Amino acid sequence: MKLLSIAIPSYNSEAYINKCVDSLLVGGDDVEILIIDDGSTDKTGEIADKYAQMYPDIVKVIHQENGGHGAAVNVGIEHATGLYFKVVDSDDWVKESAYKKILETLKELIGGNTALDMLISNFVYEKEGARKNKVMKYHHALPKDKIFTWEEVKHFHKGQYILMHSVIYRTKLLRECGLKLPEHTFYVDNLFVFEPLPYVKTMYYLDVNFYRYYIGREGQSVNEQVMISRVDQQIMVNKLMLDYLIEKKSEICRYRKMRIYMTNYLEIITVISSVLLIRSGTDENLEKKRELWDYIKQKDILLFMRLRYGIMGNSMNLPGKGGRKISVESYKICRRFFKFN
Repeated sequence: MKLLSIAIPSYNSEAYINKCVDSLLVGGDDVEILIIDDGSTDKTGEIADKYAQMYPDIVKVIHQENGGHGAAVNVGIEHATGLYFKVVDSDDWVKESAYKKILETLKELIGGNTALDMLISNFVYEKEGARKNKVMKYHHALPKDKIFTWEEVKHFHKGQYILMHSVIYRTKLLRECGLKLPEHTFYVDNLFVFEPLPYVKTMYYLDVNFYRYYIGREGQSVNEQVMISRVDQQIMVNKLMLDYLIEKKSEICRYRKMRIYMTNYLEIITVISSVLLIRSGTDENLEKKRELWDYIKQKDILLFMRLRYGIMGNSMNLPGKGGRKISVESYKICRRFFKFN
């Protein structure tokens, strides 16, 4: 059995997948690299197959019809043989020294008395044209270099969350929680770092800048105009997160810090949905914003009150054209002040 399985969802990635895979091969025989060719129409599949031929004990390739990022992650979880599981997108890469430290740490922890559910590390925004890359760290919110529980989690900054780039899960936990991401849908990485949390009892934070998250590629899903064009998928993920929080309410409420964290995460996703709908400037999307907030109100009135009448919820629901302009500017200020993307 491998120590760590790494899934690489790949669609038309021929221009950059080599950099991704090469950075992961440094892990050697401790690692299983699963390249999921998600119906690519370029040479992605051929490149992946060459890696599998060169490194048959490390690289495995799964070719499938296009199902989107969620389908590729689902297949990765299904085929993983490692004790732990990580997703690395095909246009991203990892830093060698931090990677080796993570593998060393996982080896040490599997020999202990307590099973580790989730390892967290830092990631770096590798932004095209930026003079200085921003590092997302968690040292103010999480204990370092020790196994800890939700009771020991401190305060997260507003808009700062544990993203897909930050986490490594115990593979068995992902299967036990029944995680199944929607297919043909963007932004499901939010579900990947949300739905398993009620099952996570033990965590470990390693303060190393491991994952390099590339931003700036044309047509990338996090580009604002692209997000506006796909806003229906953003809303769908938003509603799925809300439904899950309500469905798992009894389990989540057992851990106060978990409940606060998950509620705050849902808040920022709802704010992002709202600001995208406002920024689009269409009457149709303004109606979708009203419908989204009505949906929350109908599902759970107390949760609605918490989200709607907080600082960020209030700023997203100011009346009129002038109010909407203030909403967008308020979001920009919050983004700069709290340093979230």
